[in-house]
Amino acid sequence: MTASTQSVAVSKSSKRRLPKDWKSKVVQYATNLILVIFFIFPLVFMIMASFKPNDQIFADLRSLRAFLPVGDLSLTNYQAVFAKSKFPRFLFNSLFISVTTILLSLIVNSMLAYALSRLKWAGQKLVLAIIIATLIIPGETVIMPLLLLVSKLPGLSLTEGITTGWLNTYHVQIIPFIVSAFSIFLFYQFFRDIPKELDEAALVDGASRFQIYYKIILPNSGPVIATVTILTFIGAWNSFLWPTMVIQSEELRPVMVGMQYFFQQDTEWGEVMAYAAMITIPVLLVFLLFQRSFVQSIASSGIKG
Repeated sequence: MTASTQSVAVSKSSKRRLPKDWKSKVVQYATNLILVIFFIFPLVFMIMASFKPNDQIFADLRSLRAFLPVGDLSLTNYQAVFAKSKFPRFLFNSLFISVTTILLSLIVNSMLAYALSRLKWAGQKLVLAIIIATLIIPGETVIMPLLLLVSKLPGLSLTEGITTGWLNTYHVQIIPFIVSAFSIFLFYQFFRDIPKELDEAALVDGASRFQIYYKIILPNSGPVIATVTILTFIGAWNSFLWPTMVIQSEELRPVMVGMQYFFQQDTEWGEVMAYAAMITIPVLLVFLLFQRSFVQSIASSGIKG
């Protein structure tokens, strides 16, 4: 077979494959587009409705105008949120609680996972099994014993003979949620796949175990750090039941609890959408900031059963 004949055969075979590849890509992109529309439409509606008065929101529900910036648009709903609630204070509380919980969670959970995945000690597998077993325990089953515990811990005295324990404090919203079995498991899965030859080489060079942890393991763990950051932030930001039980002071309420009290003040739907839009933006920003590392973590280490 001559060279010209071979090139003709190759071109014919590639032409035969092109329609199939083209169709599969069209199907893939169409599916992705449908999923994007399905998930983004509620967000678009919420944002558009936050700029509209009540009457227009309900009038636009029967058409695509509900998803478009048309009609009587204004910042009145956002102004009402700040006038009817202490939203800046609620926002600060949630940001402070979320950021502090993330930082402490990354340090504590990664160190625990490092000890479980890179060191050898008695009872290691038993401790790992217990940690994984706690994943099946719903948080609601321990919330009452936890409430009893924090109410009896040493706290600030309000009046003589009356103490509140840890109630009505920032740390009662942070400390119980620093250690996470799921975060430990994610770190463990990722750390286990890092070659142990790096540890051995560092030990030969005189590095301590802690130096290996923060100079070798952590710098190579960006994807799992991003994953834990996103999951911890969402959990802390969306916390509602626990703050409702332990926080009575308006100055310490996070945005989710503050939203409940905002609803009780004769609010209109546009104002509700404005409040919801403002508390959704930080979650979207965090995910957009860490999405590439998050996807890389799921693809590389995976959440394996």
